[in-house]
Amino acid sequence: MKPKIIIVDEEDNIIGCKERETAVLEDIYRVSALWVTNSQGKILLAKRALTKSHSPGEWGPAVAGTVEKGEEYLGNIIKEAEEEIGLKDIVPQVGSKERTRTRYNYFCQWYFLVVDKTLDEFVIDESEVAEVRWFTKDELQKEIQADPTKFLKSMQHLVELFCK
Repeated sequence: MKPKIIIVDEEDNIIGCKERETAVLEDIYRVSALWVTNSQGKILLAKRALTKSHSPGEWGPAVAGTVEKGEEYLGNIIKEAEEEIGLKDIVPQVGSKERTRTRYNYFCQWYFLVVDKTLDEFVIDESEVAEVRWFTKDELQKEIQADPTKFLKSMQHLVELFCK
């Protein structure tokens, strides 16, 4: 049986669950995302696997996942962090919750984590993540300006929001 995603109303109250494939544009779902930095202020981004149905091969937050039936935002991001990049026993700081109304319709609960690891210390699930990379704020801004198609459409907004 395929996992079901949580469907919510305009105030983020749960109103039901659906298999992801049966969700329609009007359905609002929940996403949790983790903004990872290190003690030097570098930002860890993940390049989405080429097999992903949404934004394959694009750089985005280190970890993100759609909240499934029976999960809360926090439990989902803890699970996704371990599954996608091998971060275990994390205690992320709760950030803002944003509503997105683009071609996707969801609430995103942000979490923050400071991790001092080298790239080879991350254990990547290649069905989710093609690679991870540390960026300085300046490198990231320059790369987004040079070729925004390499990044999720929201990345410029996220840099402005989180890299003050």
